[in-house]
Amino acid sequence: MRLIAVALALLTLSGGALAQQPRPWDEILREARGQIVYWNAWGGDDRNNAYIAWVAAEIEQRYGVSVRHVKLADTAEAVTRVVAERAAGRDTNGTIDLIWINGPNLASMKQHDLLFGPITPALPNFALVDKVGKPSTVVDFTLPVDGMASPWLMAQVVYVYDSARSDPASLPRSAAAMLAWAKAHPGRLTHPVASNFLGATFLKQALYELVPDPSVLQHEATDELFVPAAERLFAWYEELRPHLWRSGRDFPENGPAMRQLLADGEIDLMISFNPAEAALGIANGLLPETARVLTLAGGSIGNTSFVAIPYNASHKEGAMIVANFLLEPEAQARAQDPRVIGLLTVLDVARLPAAEQALFETTRQPGMPPPGALGQPLLEPHPSWATRLVAEWQKRTAR
Repeated sequence: MRLIAVALALLTLSGGALAQQPRPWDEILREARGQIVYWNAWGGDDRNNAYIAWVAAEIEQRYGVSVRHVKLADTAEAVTRVVAERAAGRDTNGTIDLIWINGPNLASMKQHDLLFGPITPALPNFALVDKVGKPSTVVDFTLPVDGMASPWLMAQVVYVYDSARSDPASLPRSAAAMLAWAKAHPGRLTHPVASNFLGATFLKQALYELVPDPSVLQHEATDELFVPAAERLFAWYEELRPHLWRSGRDFPENGPAMRQLLADGEIDLMISFNPAEAALGIANGLLPETARVLTLAGGSIGNTSFVAIPYNASHKEGAMIVANFLLEPEAQARAQDPRVIGLLTVLDVARLPAAEQALFETTRQPGMPPPGALGQPLLEPHPSWATRLVAEWQKRTAR
């Protein structure tokens, strides 16, 4: 654990207004000992659950802090609970100490003053985060995080293919090339329904390439901005759609269904938000050993998972210990290992000592793209773009 002489610990709260006091990090460690941190996190994936269990065991052993994983079906459950506690006047001794969060849920909690912080100035390991090359570590779906949540893991759009069937040099790495490729290889491309996040991401990624000024995507999708952008996107999509799997009449429901189509040889390309998708598929026997990742020429959308502390958390010191531990190189390298979770590190690995850089090399598995291969992550568009794109797609495909 890296120590800094004095960290800005943010541990006094009254009626939702934060009082900030400089306190030594080792004092925070002492006060955290014996606390029980109730970490509300999505519980729908066995790999994530096993990783959180490992984190809990390490933190218990190193710091004497217990971590209880409260498994959620939807992060909105935790947000609703904090809202209910505020409505009931429960501004202290809340039932949630830490939340795995990003996107609209993080925006809602931040905008309604339901978060404790800023917390990142208090975390010694936050200095290791790549805040320039990985901008989504400090900007989440166009909203500056302002230190109110700590980054944990990153995802970035890639495509997966079977190198035994497809030469990567012949595969498309842009929206324009994808249209030409689909015409030449009818039925070999698809995407999930747009109501699934991967289907919406397929549209957002193409939109990034098709609008003249991608910076408009960082603003709310007003009619003035959305209509001309959507015209460009759906002109491209309507030309593409007849050449999709099943002539664009049917779409897989989600990522696993699309992965099965790839494994069965029905399609040649699948979109994924996990650069370790091929490696994970190989490791779990879901994809052939020849599965590989295709990256896009102009970069691809990336986003970051965060952990945040509710304003009324009972065990803020312990929650900060967890947030800081998640940024340890050892913890980050373990999470990046496709045999564990397989999501990207938020750290600037090049700045780490050689011994810690080596931790990330040992996570390389067949199908895992090498460091730097993904290109520049593109910031997620404002959430309103996805909402309107999904509605427009549903209207057009219902015809």
